[in-house]
Amino acid sequence: MTRLSVEMLAADPVEPITSAGHAQLGIAVLAGIAVIVLLITQFKLHAFLSLTLGSLALGAIAGAPLDKAIVSFTTGLGTTVAGVGVLIALGAILGKMLADSGGADQIVDTILAKAGGRSMPWAMVLIASVIGLPLFFEVGVVLLIPVVLMVAKRGNYSLMRIGIPALAGLSVMHGLVPPHPGPLVAIDAVGANLGVTLALGVLVAIPTVIIAGPLFSRYAARWVDVPAPDRMLNTTGGSPQTPAQRASEDLDKRPGFGATLATILLPVVLMLSKALVDIVIDDPENTVQRVFDVIGSPLIALLASVLVGIFTLLRPAGFSKERVSPLVEKSLAPIAGILLIVGAGGGFKQTLIDTGVGQMVLDISEDWSIPALLLAWLIAVAIRLATGSATVATVSAAGLVAPLAADMSTTHAALLVLAIGAGSLFFSHVNDAGFWLVKEYFGLNVGQTVKTWSVMETIISVVAGGVVLLLSLII
Repeated sequence: MTRLSVEMLAADPVEPITSAGHAQLGIAVLAGIAVIVLLITQFKLHAFLSLTLGSLALGAIAGAPLDKAIVSFTTGLGTTVAGVGVLIALGAILGKMLADSGGADQIVDTILAKAGGRSMPWAMVLIASVIGLPLFFEVGVVLLIPVVLMVAKRGNYSLMRIGIPALAGLSVMHGLVPPHPGPLVAIDAVGANLGVTLALGVLVAIPTVIIAGPLFSRYAARWVDVPAPDRMLNTTGGSPQTPAQRASEDLDKRPGFGATLATILLPVVLMLSKALVDIVIDDPENTVQRVFDVIGSPLIALLASVLVGIFTLLRPAGFSKERVSPLVEKSLAPIAGILLIVGAGGGFKQTLIDTGVGQMVLDISEDWSIPALLLAWLIAVAIRLATGSATVATVSAAGLVAPLAADMSTTHAALLVLAIGAGSLFFSHVNDAGFWLVKEYFGLNVGQTVKTWSVMETIISVVAGGVVLLLSLII
């Protein structure tokens, strides 16, 4: 979601499709989530079907006309797939290129050689944090997943020991540090200084990502001890392809480490360039900014990386032109289910929003008499739990508490933004498309995803919120 579209969302709230009261909406939310969890865990129904039925149950119990509930669900599904679907597909293609060319092996071997043993989770969180600074969460996930899975497989690590630090780095950057859309909207809403917010955001992010990443991953690996799923790795006949197998296919040559890293970082550089130009020029009509808005968009940046990868990854590995198209085709098959599940999660989220659940939480919280930073965090938490969207939680909470920033100092206004961002990350569950993205990529069931991803997100939210409150007392 672009900054412009988020601002439009904040400025133009959608009229609810039902006139249900707060009690009825609360029951509808609980019932909808219960239907999803029950169908998946007890009846073993596919998550796509479960989310679809749960959305319809939510709309029906909330008193929404069935046709409008269907429109809400399909609109959310379409919007989510439009936003992340192409990015997931391009990321899958790039991941397949990295795997089949040996580029992923090159990166994994280099990382294992430089940061083996206990330092590996710390290396992963550092890489994820740096890459996640300019990237949308979904883009960072699709870029890092091949590396995470290969490191876990080749290094014989628990998947959670490696995956949790990477996810923590990406999530913390997404929720707390501009130029991500959520923090930018909150900065505008409360009139905070972007530079001060960026500096304090990084300061809050450091202890948060350490605790939620490498430290928590020790426990997550004990709670959920699962191997890297073969279906998301480079496979031949269902098992990881070894260098010997690649050699038998005349693919024994690997692309260089520098070329591989440059290909992966190309979209990072393009998107970071766009963010910097937007901040420096800040004129949508400026020709330079418009050019960077195009080349730095996630779609173009990832597409450019894929096209460059043909020459930097596939050609050095011995791929002929005839082999590129089959590789792309094979890379798309494993993500079909992921796309549908992520889309259905977005549909469920949109149904929650359109039935007025987000507004219900805002109405209930208006009379809370607590400190401004804690109030902002709690409101964002409540909306996040109800809607599943960190961006919606950030936009709604920022709009509600913006008047409180009028008499705040520059640093406290920035901390108000960070309190909102921290709350927006609280306990991702079945109404969050990110929940299903992580579940499917890592091959987990719902319970395992809650024990790892959901708990990690909660730790991020609580630790970041605590650090923000602590900073408010000393600066």
